[in-house]
Amino acid sequence: MSRIEIVPVNSPAELDRFIRLPMRLFANDPQFVPPLLLERREALSPKKNPYFAHAESQFWLACRDGQDVGRISAQVDQLVKDPEVGHFGMLAAEDDAAVFAALFEAAEAWLRARGKRRVIGPFSLSINEETGLLIDGYDTPPVLMMPHDPRYAPARVEEQGYAKAKDVIAYMYDIEHELPKAARRMIDRRKPAAMSVRNLDKSRYYQEFDTVTAIFNDAWSENWGFVPFTEAEIAHMAKSLKPLIDPKWVAIVEMNGEAVGFGITLPNLNELITDFHGKLLPFNWVKLLWRLKRGVRSARVPLMGIRRSLSGSLIGGMAPFLVIDKMREGLRADGVQKVELSWILEDNLAMRHIIESLGADAYKTYRLYEKVLA
Repeated sequence: MSRIEIVPVNSPAELDRFIRLPMRLFANDPQFVPPLLLERREALSPKKNPYFAHAESQFWLACRDGQDVGRISAQVDQLVKDPEVGHFGMLAAEDDAAVFAALFEAAEAWLRARGKRRVIGPFSLSINEETGLLIDGYDTPPVLMMPHDPRYAPARVEEQGYAKAKDVIAYMYDIEHELPKAARRMIDRRKPAAMSVRNLDKSRYYQEFDTVTAIFNDAWSENWGFVPFTEAEIAHMAKSLKPLIDPKWVAIVEMNGEAVGFGITLPNLNELITDFHGKLLPFNWVKLLWRLKRGVRSARVPLMGIRRSLSGSLIGGMAPFLVIDKMREGLRADGVQKVELSWILEDNLAMRHIIESLGADAYKTYRLYEKVLA
């Protein structure tokens, strides 16, 4: 067999090969959506992605007979609570155990050299970005900012000594259907006088974004794998998402005028870019603007949270239903039919119960793997 060479990504040309590789590997997968190359370059650029202000990473390509056959990344994030944990991610490779072995050997050696004793992934690059390896739900395309993987990948990862750390679930919610009676009763229940639900005020967009991300950092702070958004990441995300955010698709719950819960829905760009082959230039950006103006049929809720101080209270129980119903109202008005609610930790039973009570179906499962390094 031909020798596999592991090449560290150290130049713009190598990074371009790294970004483009999945487009060739998975070209025959009818569900694969080529990512926008411009977006990927910015996401992996230390100059443009504020993630790199608190994290260090290295990327590698696996090459055989002069052709790229795999890729992987390793990351060390200073904000991860356990100082012995490192991450891997950006995994894509041919269905070849030797290629997977060579990639993981490089990533693990790099992490071990930085004092890491346990590795978890895939994260591309952070738990706040693309998370997990698809293990169920291969027959539908991924939505915005969610990964898609080949069927053989889980077995290949497990061959390298990795075992399940945690599963996360993606739910598909058909908002054209009427709410189940139990959910409708919760939403129509008389609210406390001090409680209100509103949409985002775009005239105060950046202030509103700061508010909801502060709630997110509080709401999820005790969850498995939590890494907070930094101020720089919040500012970067607010600027990046501004063209996509419709105020009607954002709901904010207030108590006595203070925001205590929220949800943000984004249009599913993957629905619009399947024929772009990763390129926006020279004319695809015009197509994208036109298609966005026409509207989308699917969307995703990537961010949602209720302040932890309300956990277990009547208000805390009502707030998620009110948030989802308020967003649902705006989405239906714009012709959206299906919304992915993702991702949800498998053991977040309270949130899963709320989502399932709305009539949503768990349709994809993503797995986080871990391994103790020798």
